[in-house]
Amino acid sequence: MNTIVSEKKNTHINTYPITGMTCAACASSVESVLTNINGVTKANVNFASNSVLVEYDDSIKNTDLQSRLRSAGYDLILNVENPLEIQDDLQHKYYQKIKSRTIWSAILTLPIFIIGMFFMKWIPGKWISLGLALPVLFYFGKGFYINAWKQAKHKKVNMDTLVALSTGIAFLFSLFNTVFPDFLNTRGIYPHVYYEAATVIITFISLGKLMEEKAKSNTSSAIKKLIGLQPKTLKIIFNGIEQEIPITSVQKGNTIVVHPGEKIPVDGIVTSGHSYVDESMITGEPIAVAKNDGEKVYAGTVNQKGNFQFKALKIGNETLLSQIIKMVQEAQGSKAPVQKLVDKIAGIFVPIVISISILTFAAWMINGGDKAFTHALLTSIAVLVIACPCALGLATPTAIMVGIGKGAESNILIKDAESLELGHKVTAVILDKTGTITEGKPTITNFSWENNANQDELSSVLMSIEAKSEHPLAGAIVKKFKEMGTTPVDLINFESITGKGVEATDFKGQKFYVGNLKLIQNKNITLNEALITKAKLWQEEAKTVIFFASDKQVYAVIAIADKIKSSSKHAIKKLINKGIKVYMLTGDNNQTAKAVAKEVGLTNYKGEVLPSDKADFVKNLQTQGQIVAMVGDGINDSQALAQADVSIAMGHGSDIAIDVAKITLITSDLESIPKALSLSSLTVRGIRQNLFWAFIYNLIGIPIAAGILYPFNGFLLDPMIAGAAMAFSSVSVVANSLRLKSIKF
Repeated sequence: MNTIVSEKKNTHINTYPITGMTCAACASSVESVLTNINGVTKANVNFASNSVLVEYDDSIKNTDLQSRLRSAGYDLILNVENPLEIQDDLQHKYYQKIKSRTIWSAILTLPIFIIGMFFMKWIPGKWISLGLALPVLFYFGKGFYINAWKQAKHKKVNMDTLVALSTGIAFLFSLFNTVFPDFLNTRGIYPHVYYEAATVIITFISLGKLMEEKAKSNTSSAIKKLIGLQPKTLKIIFNGIEQEIPITSVQKGNTIVVHPGEKIPVDGIVTSGHSYVDESMITGEPIAVAKNDGEKVYAGTVNQKGNFQFKALKIGNETLLSQIIKMVQEAQGSKAPVQKLVDKIAGIFVPIVISISILTFAAWMINGGDKAFTHALLTSIAVLVIACPCALGLATPTAIMVGIGKGAESNILIKDAESLELGHKVTAVILDKTGTITEGKPTITNFSWENNANQDELSSVLMSIEAKSEHPLAGAIVKKFKEMGTTPVDLINFESITGKGVEATDFKGQKFYVGNLKLIQNKNITLNEALITKAKLWQEEAKTVIFFASDKQVYAVIAIADKIKSSSKHAIKKLINKGIKVYMLTGDNNQTAKAVAKEVGLTNYKGEVLPSDKADFVKNLQTQGQIVAMVGDGINDSQALAQADVSIAMGHGSDIAIDVAKITLITSDLESIPKALSLSSLTVRGIRQNLFWAFIYNLIGIPIAAGILYPFNGFLLDPMIAGAAMAFSSVSVVANSLRLKSIKF
């Protein structure tokens, strides 16, 4: 169960695993029962994931929801440490139960079928069939009748209602003809029995549910894989001794030790030791990351060769892995706009089918001739059986679940189904510059030494000066020299010159300066033409130029810039090739914006943009009829992200941006954006295919079951064939959704 306290005062949003649902109409019933409780403002059921998201106020307790649903034949899983594991266990038991029920139903139904098809006038066969049919219908199939009765008590109907009515009527009619055969014989009508129809319907529907449960479990495989990344136990240091404890017992502040090859259990910060950690599940990068004192580590990532200890900072539902799992769960439980319409249709579908069945019966009784009653009975039963709303109800959520799961496997986390549905309609993409198109951290792009400079000695001096500097660009220079193995030297004086740079004196008494051109000019330091030319060229490329000099001459010119990601240009080209307009908005100056836009192939860009200006830019595009996707990583992007039709956050960005955005890219690779839009196209195509087949199936199947072909060719659909067709429709829809897993995007 995931619990969120919303921004609304005294309002809570919980996601609960739910049991007892057997069809899409059940989902509608659960929603209806919950929303009719005073204090519940919203209930969204996902039939495919067997979960319900409920929004309610403080006047409601979890047990109130549970007791109300139990009275309607359903149940919520509450107050357990691992509700998903409990639900998974219950689903496994339910699957085994359906499997056993189906096998025994098939074993008992086979002789009934043989008798009904080939020995239909054998009198003892009718009694044998009656004896075999009783356990099939009222033991192995009792769930259909129990659930239908519970629904009826609440003035609701669902798929179980259709099954119970059709098989119940067929059985009672057959029972009457078995016990009182003379009633029809004296009227010139042979007393047929339809035990085979009733039992085959139960068997086929049970088989369909068996296949459906198996397929549905596959759609949630992404969640199971994510949950499997977290270990069940961990090792802590207590009183200097290493102890293994369950992960549920860990506390914030505990010192945890991780050995080679072990998964990191919770989020924290390294306190001692050194190792490399495989963080590919978070970043998508295959190269392990070095971890030293002060470095952050995350649950689910894998330690490589070294040992280290870290302090637990985030545990339980607070860890990054848990947040990822929660986002995927909520997304799979959310409803696409098309699904809300489908749910309404499913809710009224069963009453309509019952009405059609009654009309079919009446029409045959009036116009059926000598066999009016027999045909009326069979056709009305066939209508009830073939009109399964399960295929309709599974059409959208199964495709959404597979799409979101496939996205999660590709480092694309989708928070809600609406974004997944809208993605393929996007006509304009707005990109932030820093941290989105660029890497978001300054690095040295160019470095040029004066010909007579002693590079080894001067490198040590420059590194030592920048190590003392508080300028944000100084770190890039220090990092570069560290990577080169440069050794720092002692400085006897260091002074910051506001707006220009720094001045320092080494142990020999030599003065050095690091700063901008103004500093060099103010100190009247010689600067040769070659270095001036390079500095001007780099400045035109919107790079920050730093000069390193003594009091006599400039020794080096350094260009620092926020490096453009290697994938940015190609990703932007892909979007443009899709016919999408791509814009870049940045708070940086226009010269930098122009240089970056030119390098990545963009003609639409704007610099010196405030956060509110970004949101206004989104609004302006929307008023022009554009479907806008906003991509950003900072707090300054959150307003525009909230305004956009589809909001995408970079996974390394601020928590606020990630919270606001409906899609999060765990990797910093912009190639994930066209991937996310392609995933939307594939998923929506799958939904449309599913809905087409679900609707066309009912449009064709119900009239045939009602006997529309009988006047032309004498064909009547046998109820047991209708049961087989109904089962196949649900399985075919789920199978089509699962097909998405194998499609590359």
